[in-house]
Amino acid sequence: MAAGNEAEPSIHQLRLFIVLGEMRHFGRAAASLFITQSALSQQIRGLEKRLGVRLFERTNRMVDLTDAGRTLLPAARAAVDAMVQVRRTAESQVRRVSGRLVVGTVGAEAAMPHTHAVLRALQEAGHPLLTVHMVTLDAYRFAAALRDKEVDVVFVRPPVPAGIEQQHLATEPRVACLPAGHPLAGTADAALAQFAGHPVVDWPGQVPRAWKEFWSVDPRPDGSPVRYGPVVTDMETLLHTVARGEAMSFLPAAARDLFPRPGVRYVDVRDLPPSTSALAWLAERRDEPAITAVRRAARTAARTAARTAARSGGLQEAGGR
Repeated sequence: MAAGNEAEPSIHQLRLFIVLGEMRHFGRAAASLFITQSALSQQIRGLEKRLGVRLFERTNRMVDLTDAGRTLLPAARAAVDAMVQVRRTAESQVRRVSGRLVVGTVGAEAAMPHTHAVLRALQEAGHPLLTVHMVTLDAYRFAAALRDKEVDVVFVRPPVPAGIEQQHLATEPRVACLPAGHPLAGTADAALAQFAGHPVVDWPGQVPRAWKEFWSVDPRPDGSPVRYGPVVTDMETLLHTVARGEAMSFLPAAARDLFPRPGVRYVDVRDLPPSTSALAWLAERRDEPAITAVRRAARTAARTAARTAARSGGLQEAGGR
């Protein structure tokens, strides 16, 4: 038997041994491996020499494993599997997420708990070579910013246009944002139909149509037309427009706490469908390493939030009993 490293079988030889041990036929095994039968036979003899045991009983018509071959076959599979895992691990290290991730936020999404949860999950996932840069986007710019690759992902309130994918993060009610002098401003809640005919803030033409229609509740359930007021481009302009009595708006319920302003009142709308928050990215970029990392973080954050909500619901139910 050879000494030193020459006694160690190669992974290539072990792979050939496994295939021949499973197929028990030199010709078919060689064909499946895209090598000649003589090359396969030579490699197997070399492996037997290195191991110091016969692995196969050979005849003109067939080949069979010896007792030693049958004993060694599972160990050979384990060795090859281990080497595959080593290679995959090495490759994953080579592909470690690195570079700069530009994260856009629309409106108040930068301040929302679900946004912080995703960024925290991304940090806890361990990407020391990845730097995160946050930018604020106007509502009418988020889709274009993704398509123009100004940002990699966006925390946004759907709906989002075609070509953009999203991970749902949270759901909350919508409220009416009204001028303080509005007839309904002093009520605890109202029905959507009561706002018929009241102008709603308008948005620039670049805003995706589905997004504008959702936040303007256009069309209304009863088919009544929506009147639009001045065009706004950001929250401060929107709030100023509402405070001046020029239009109203529908906003997430969180606006009550995030955007208290003189001259502005918030009223619950009991039959208004809720809004959702999401992380969005361009579909064609979904498999880029940095975007994949933040997508995974979003899924982790969403699962954690769901478990927390389920536990809270269970405790409340138990307390109610």
